[in-house]
Amino acid sequence: MQRSDGRTPDQIRPIAFELNIAPHASGSVLVAMGNTRVICGVTVEEIVPRWMKEQGVTGGWLTAEYSMLPYSTITRKQRDIAKGRLDGRSSEIQRLIGRSLRSVIDLEKLGPRTIWIDCDVLQADGGTRTAAITGASLAVTIACKKLLEEKKIASSPMRRLIAAVSAGIVEGNAMVDLNYEEDKAAAVDFNLVATEDGDFVEIQGSGEEATFTQGQLEEMLALGRNAIAQLIVAQRNALGHSEWGEAQSNDPVASPLSSGTGIPPLRSE
Repeated sequence: MQRSDGRTPDQIRPIAFELNIAPHASGSVLVAMGNTRVICGVTVEEIVPRWMKEQGVTGGWLTAEYSMLPYSTITRKQRDIAKGRLDGRSSEIQRLIGRSLRSVIDLEKLGPRTIWIDCDVLQADGGTRTAAITGASLAVTIACKKLLEEKKIASSPMRRLIAAVSAGIVEGNAMVDLNYEEDKAAAVDFNLVATEDGDFVEIQGSGEEATFTQGQLEEMLALGRNAIAQLIVAQRNALGHSEWGEAQSNDPVASPLSSGTGIPPLRSE
């Protein structure tokens, strides 16, 4: 099956990263997955949440916030501050981002400080939460490297990279990295988060309009795992430093992607 944008079911959209785009952030990344654009910025505060002090919990903390800018969607999206509350979807997504990153960071090594991850969607064309996790993984890695360089920590608390991707069943076919039109048409919708070792961090999935078989589930998991492996290669290429392995520029998927070349232009409509 060929998709509307010409991809095969197992093919991810072009992925690119632009690092250190926000000079006041401890780590920042603009991530592009197809026409989806998300800025992920990290701030490090030398304090921990009050509940940690009250409960005598040692180490540090990591948390995330997520929002979609008003112009990120076809019709203007009202800001949460104008509504006076965070909408349920944004609340769910920022908790997912925080959980995902906490799974790969050693909070004891972080010390008594808090990592804030702010993910802001510039343009939404499906997969904003998965793009946010993939970009946040890089932003946190950069921030931890900076803490090391400033001699605020003895070793990096970031244990491994993580990435995320969507998968689903569209017109009876399993596919990965759904764009907005595919996501709208999906009978089954999944979001997968996994580490560079191939271990799953979180699997979210449901039948939106239909049930799915065990075989379809296994197919989506396999597609997702393979896609995440490709995203990890792109992350390593973007980082390009030995702590996370040699950049794999000869990889057929990773080679056209960003390794400091910037974000590709949007598709013309």
